[in-house]
Amino acid sequence: MSNRNDTAVRQAILISAARPGVAQWSRMEAFLRERYGEDVELVWQKDASLRNGFRLEIGDDVYDWSLEGRMRQLAHHVHEALRGAGDVIPLLRSAIEEWQPEALAQNTGTVLTVEDGIATVSGLPDAFYGEILIFSDGVRGMVQNLERDEIGCILFGDDSAVEQGSPVYRTNRVAGIPVGEGFLGRVVDALGSPIDGGAPVEAEAYRPMESPAPDIIARQPVNQPMETGLIAIDSMFPIGRGQRELIIGDRQTGKTAVALDTILNQRGKDVVCIYVAIGQKASSVSQLVNSLRRRGAMDYTIVVNASASDPAPLQYVAPYAGCAMGEYFMEKGQDVLIVYDDLSKHAVAYRALSLLLGRSPGREAYPGDVFYLHSRLLERAAHLSDELGGGSMTALPIVETQAGDVSAYIPTNIISITDGQLFLESDLFFSGQRPAVNIGLSVSRVGGDAQTPAMKRATGSIRLDLAQYREMEVFTQFSSDLDESTRRQLRYGQGLMRLLRQKQYHPLQQHEQVILLIAAQAHAFLDFEIDEIESVAQRLLAHVSEAEHALCQKIDQAGSLSPEERAQLKDSCVDFLSAEAAKKKDVIRDAKRP
Repeated sequence: MSNRNDTAVRQAILISAARPGVAQWSRMEAFLRERYGEDVELVWQKDASLRNGFRLEIGDDVYDWSLEGRMRQLAHHVHEALRGAGDVIPLLRSAIEEWQPEALAQNTGTVLTVEDGIATVSGLPDAFYGEILIFSDGVRGMVQNLERDEIGCILFGDDSAVEQGSPVYRTNRVAGIPVGEGFLGRVVDALGSPIDGGAPVEAEAYRPMESPAPDIIARQPVNQPMETGLIAIDSMFPIGRGQRELIIGDRQTGKTAVALDTILNQRGKDVVCIYVAIGQKASSVSQLVNSLRRRGAMDYTIVVNASASDPAPLQYVAPYAGCAMGEYFMEKGQDVLIVYDDLSKHAVAYRALSLLLGRSPGREAYPGDVFYLHSRLLERAAHLSDELGGGSMTALPIVETQAGDVSAYIPTNIISITDGQLFLESDLFFSGQRPAVNIGLSVSRVGGDAQTPAMKRATGSIRLDLAQYREMEVFTQFSSDLDESTRRQLRYGQGLMRLLRQKQYHPLQQHEQVILLIAAQAHAFLDFEIDEIESVAQRLLAHVSEAEHALCQKIDQAGSLSPEERAQLKDSCVDFLSAEAAKKKDVIRDAKRP
């Protein structure tokens, strides 16, 4: 509704099939004086098609009292009444019975062009960025470009129903998504509609897809661990609740596997997990969902899927939709883990939209605001202050590189936004070192603040030991005559690398990681061949977990480990591995006897 008192006489056009009577004309003039002031001239215009009502146009405001306009009002009223509803029949009956048409000014625009999911519209000067518009056949779109005489809009439905010259209506609402506990265990599209064949979801609220990131006052330090269950990460590159840790590497190097194991490791830890698939094959997402479901992880997980076959607008909004879902739980005081797989494809989708919208291309044809695209998404990950409930949202964005080139445009952008990166190396992956974490290029800028005291005591100097091993390994390639000390150091480093290998879908509990780290740094695996370490480590975990059951429970629950308890665990590990080594020697000696 407009309240403007212009000095010039304005003209209002009343469009109807028959000229109104004197009484109707007087009521219309009174309405215009009340809404717009005295200086409004009312003019009648005949339109034989408007047999059931009329339309009043004054400037950009349109009061549509035709049958079609009233039905559109009713449809909008019913849509709002049923948002998030469970049993819709009684609500539908009530919404229709209670509805009364209103004299609302409605901006109506006209489609100028439509192509490839992009529509340009004229006649909506008051539309704002991110507003939802209604096109023909109920197709929805979102405002992306605001220009002097027209706006650019991305379409979320089938653009074949939208034609040049067709009307467009404002909703005065920003793009949003339904949220709630009912989405746990479900697979939804980028607009929140279930696509797993299950029943409709009963939403508890409606959140805008984009919202400002929490400010500094609303946050608290990142000091609680978000354990991945992967010893190579939790020991050297710990991730904290509220952190943004980038997973980066070439295609097929295990990036999704790291994120998947992290989700599996949250079972029983009261963490809500959200996996956002952007531009992935539908079959790959289906396999991932089945893997989560078989292992009981879908009970606390939401999968948001904008597959490669979906239009670019849905791929563009998918991570923001997933983030809005995560914020709902975070603001309730819960901990959330969200995975964006992957932001490389998200940037490509945004580049396609931007070029179609006529924006100027920049480096690698990406628009100039592609950095802001990801920063406004990742900055929403936070650990909220206790006054705001203390909830957190931890983001694991994934980025794909080409031939290990981390200096490309999108990787460097996201590296500068996040709090560290896990670089997965192709050579390590194909040599069997999985997860293929490159020790030299990976980093966590939160560091030990995100580790429990038990993990800190167990980790010790393992990262330095591995760095020394890799350096020594390079030099020994040029020498065949090695002294015993060097040979021992190499065997120790090889044993550490083998110990960091971990099968997919087998995340380790904290006490298991602590046991292996303490045993490794005690050089207790040196009496075994490299190929034997994996089986020996499994027997060690089974033995110590049973023999030191109370201490292992304390590590898992409290995360604490005193120096005396560390010494106790070390003695238990060394004694067991010494006994295993002695058994091995006896077997070898017996085999050599004639």
